[in-house]
Amino acid sequence: MTKITIIHGDITKQPVDAIVNAANSSLMGGGGVDGAIHRAGGPGILAECVEIRDRQGGCKTGEAVITTAGRLPAKKVIHTVGPVWNGGQHNEPFLLANCYTNSLRLAKENGLHSIAFPNISTGIYGYPKAQAANVAVAAVRSFIDNNYGALKEIIFVCFDEENYNLYMQILESAS
Repeated sequence: MTKITIIHGDITKQPVDAIVNAANSSLMGGGGVDGAIHRAGGPGILAECVEIRDRQGGCKTGEAVITTAGRLPAKKVIHTVGPVWNGGQHNEPFLLANCYTNSLRLAKENGLHSIAFPNISTGIYGYPKAQAANVAVAAVRSFIDNNYGALKEIIFVCFDEENYNLYMQILESAS
């Protein structure tokens, strides 16, 4: 049985098999979660991102790639590129769901059992937090339903109180 947990905290401090990075398509680091992960993890993460970029040209929206975690307490970092919010009429929910599904698929393929997600696309990419939370929870539940026992724990790490409360409400209403 897969446990879903919600915490209010810093994703770079999570002692899990994988943390998910809300990356940009160049994989070269940036602001927000992406910058925090690269700063805390050190240059090894960026070096692997450069190799991936050189090999495949970066990472497309909704896709995911995996690297070392450097100095982070996690074993791996799964980088996924969330959609920029453009009013919801440009496949944003589908692309955001793919971020979660593809990250979970990579974790399963790499024998990882615990994964921590940030609130993908809700920062500078402008995705409305409540809509993003609903997409995230639905995508994770769908993956669990179709991949029973593949992961032991999935954690939503909410940096802000608003996201934390949204995730708590969604998960409590489904219980």
